Amino acid sequence: MNFPLLLSTAYFPPVHYLALAAAGRDTVFIESRENYIKQTYRNRCYILTSNGVIPLTVPVLQGSFHKTPVRDIKIDYSKRWQQVHSRAIISAYRSSPYFEFYIDDIDGIINSKTTFLLDLNLMTLRLLTESAGLAVQYSFTTDFKAVEDKDQDLRYALSPKNSKINSEMFSFKPYIQVFSDRYGFIPGLSSLDLIFNTGPEAVKYLPDLMSDR
Repeated sequence: MNFPLLLSTAYFPPVHYLALAAAGRDTVFIESRENYIKQTYRNRCYILTSNGVIPLTVPVLQGSFHKTPVRDIKIDYSKRWQQVHSRAIISAYRSSPYFEFYIDDIDGIINSKTTFLLDLNLMTLRLLTESAGLAVQYSFTTDFKAVEDKDQDLRYALSPKNSKINSEMFSFKPYIQVFSDRYGFIPGLSSLDLIFNTGPEAVKYLPDLMSDR
């Protein structure tokens, strides 16, 4: 049986997430019926700054994530995370080649006051997909199913804690990063890093990332 690609929701997802979505598929399914899992790409991304790699985390309302479907997770706006994220992204990428092309749309999403995490994440994914020149449609799942095809069902495989799958599944080829002179090439960052640094060339980089899969 040919299973469709199934991914978890993600906040400004990593480069390899976008590469999977771009790998010859017209439609990618995003899991909306699973119970929310903390400390994953579901509510955080990683960017390279002058101080090294840092996480940007979207806070969710406390008490809302215990055995709660991810579609029901609400963002906590009592914390100043929007200002923190905007400032961090601007500081990290203002000297990147394509900063001016994307920053207004990115900042608009961060400050959109979206109620649900799932909706915010979909906005970030669509923006990155369009910015990278990809033609991919995203649909939410309508029921929950256990993992059936480990090659296509990557809801739980792609994780900031799972470095093994990154090295086994993907071939991270260097591209110029803002602080590469200080830290060398850092693979697997948010796709924000890719589009700020490569712009329309991102569409050429992503297929190479999947070349050894």
